[in-house]
Amino acid sequence: MPPSDPSPSSSTDDTLDLRLPPEDLGLPPACGAALFTDGGRPPVQDDEPCAGPLLDNLAAWGPADTSAGLFQLVPVRPDRDLSLISGWMNDPAVAAFWKLAGPPEITGAHLRAQLDGDGRSVPCLGVLAGVPMSYWEIYRADLDPVARYYPARPHDTGVHLLLGGVADRGRGLGTTLLRAVADLVLDHRPHCCRVVAEPDLRNTPSVAAFLGAGFRYSAEIDLPNKRAALMIRDRALRHLL
Repeated sequence: MPPSDPSPSSSTDDTLDLRLPPEDLGLPPACGAALFTDGGRPPVQDDEPCAGPLLDNLAAWGPADTSAGLFQLVPVRPDRDLSLISGWMNDPAVAAFWKLAGPPEITGAHLRAQLDGDGRSVPCLGVLAGVPMSYWEIYRADLDPVARYYPARPHDTGVHLLLGGVADRGRGLGTTLLRAVADLVLDHRPHCCRVVAEPDLRNTPSVAAFLGAGFRYSAEIDLPNKRAALMIRDRALRHLL
């Protein structure tokens, strides 16, 4: 469920010249720690800066209880996470859509473009029952180049996802986690009325996962290097779908 190329959420050179609303300005407060319970991976330190005000301090959102276990979005730290994420990007099934196969430096540049930006896109590990098992990008779709290709609304929040392990694919886990993440966005971003996604139309498992998670198929849109399905989960319909 990757971004288009150039990535809407990863490029700081091609961003919309939009004025940020007053509630989006200011410095992020400090966040609490987020702990891994497996894999020997270090915790996020208390003095690590939040992933920021443009996404309502995502790092402090906390976990969601799902049928598959406790799930949490943990902002990426390249020194800790690059090797893992780069390995996932070199899986042929992932590389076909994300196009980040190759040495770790390729994935590192993709992460750094977001981390060095203003916080409108936050790359995250998805940690399920203490185990990092997926990669996510949560981004402000209304402040992103993707907004040129659909009728964006203020505070629209976009989602990209890949499941890292082959064993986690094809059994409905993507649907479960997409619903959980969309609920986290709507719970913690009070000004956001819609969670959006733009999976490649050829990626039928991805489109099906979004549909199962309560997203509606809104339109087909032509992005720079893919024809995408515009998927939308509306706050007003979240308890009906």
